[in-house]
Amino acid sequence: MTDKPLPSTPSFRLEGRRALVTGAGRGIGHAASVALAEARAHVTLCARTASEVEEAAAAIRGRGFDADALALDVTDVDAFRTAIEAREPYGIFVNNAGTNRPNPFLEVPAEDFDAVMNLNIRAAYFAAQSVARCMVESSLRGSIINMSSQMGHVGGPNRTLYCASKWAMEGFSKAMALDLAPHGIRVNTLCPTFIETPMTRPFLENEEFKQSVLSKIKIGRLGTVEDLMGAIVFLASDASSLMTGSSLVVDGGWTAE
Repeated sequence: MTDKPLPSTPSFRLEGRRALVTGAGRGIGHAASVALAEARAHVTLCARTASEVEEAAAAIRGRGFDADALALDVTDVDAFRTAIEAREPYGIFVNNAGTNRPNPFLEVPAEDFDAVMNLNIRAAYFAAQSVARCMVESSLRGSIINMSSQMGHVGGPNRTLYCASKWAMEGFSKAMALDLAPHGIRVNTLCPTFIETPMTRPFLENEEFKQSVLSKIKIGRLGTVEDLMGAIVFLASDASSLMTGSSLVVDGGWTAE
């Protein structure tokens, strides 16, 4: 026998922490909110549609967890900053609001470019800035999870806009991690493959497209929001305390080839 102490597994629990999730009314954002609440964080669900986030927050509270709703359009950078500054600071931020408008490169209209970049890059960038400023001002160590994509690591047909936005997010996330590390704030990206959500459902109803996607996912199935929930808790918790400036790719093997 030895008296050498055994190592202790870092906690995945989030008691006493406040989390903010954007795009939280449905899909990945809703699942992220549930996952963080189940890990005992207090979660604020943020989205444009008040009825969606209020209903989702009420359902989480109905299961005995802590949640509230914030109806806000993240593309209104000033309004978002004002709302966040008026609240108790958040130590966890899932920067999830995003969109996609697939089109062949030669057919992408300027209005689609502006819409995708405005939400996926401009809004995401300044939302993270607002949350991080409040962390720094409160000397609060925390975790920012920027919701990227496997398409931030590879290309894809008809996805020049989406790829451009997610490659940009990968870049600014690494630089953010360097700027915020001295404040004890970690920044990482989560990069899913195609997940069955309300946003992807119209694309996946095309059987030819669906089969092309499945041919790239080596595990042989589409992702579900449940596939991301553990990864979100990991990135938010002390279990990932040495991880910053990195990407957690949950893609069923897509980018391995």
